[in-house]
Amino acid sequence: MPRDPWWMHALLAVHVAAGAFCLVVPLLVLSAAKDGPTHRRWGRRYLLSMGLVAATALVMALYRPVLFLALVAVLSFYLAFSGYRVLKLKHLSRGGSPGSIDYIAALLTFAACAYLIAFALVPPRWVQHMGVVALVLGAVGIRAAGTDIIRFARKQAEPAFWLYSHIGKFLGSYIVSGLPAPVRFKPRVSAADVLPPIPRA
Repeated sequence: MPRDPWWMHALLAVHVAAGAFCLVVPLLVLSAAKDGPTHRRWGRRYLLSMGLVAATALVMALYRPVLFLALVAVLSFYLAFSGYRVLKLKHLSRGGSPGSIDYIAALLTFAACAYLIAFALVPPRWVQHMGVVALVLGAVGIRAAGTDIIRFARKQAEPAFWLYSHIGKFLGSYIVSGLPAPVRFKPRVSAADVLPPIPRA
């Protein structure tokens, strides 16, 4: 079995360090005064760390390839990203419009989670046989992204929608990022494990 290149070890080290940081930061965010400078500062650091976790996971998962982790990386970052962005979208309750980045992120996540569900059903080995977990995470992602897309299109929301979304999305990203623990970046998954069999004539 070929050994991993040096950059895979470097990415894994960054991934683990950023992931450990993400485990601690929420405690600091929750203990700080809401909407205070400390709360906002550590919230931004959590978002950046989640971005680092997702980016490194995506690169390593595509290199392996481990499709399950690649798709979950998209979901976990979207939850953190949209949980942060909703603070800038409070005007939706007054008929305001989201930015293009909000639509793009939601649509990409919706598609990724739809694939997560589809691959969990036929064939489950495309998501490393994490069928039940893939179905649950896919459903969570479709609901989160789908709700956002509908809200963006209608340009209507209850006044406090941003608060529920902010709390729920950040907690969701915290939980989702730790669920793929049974599937890591070793051993290497071969093409035969990921791709469907070629039918014989």
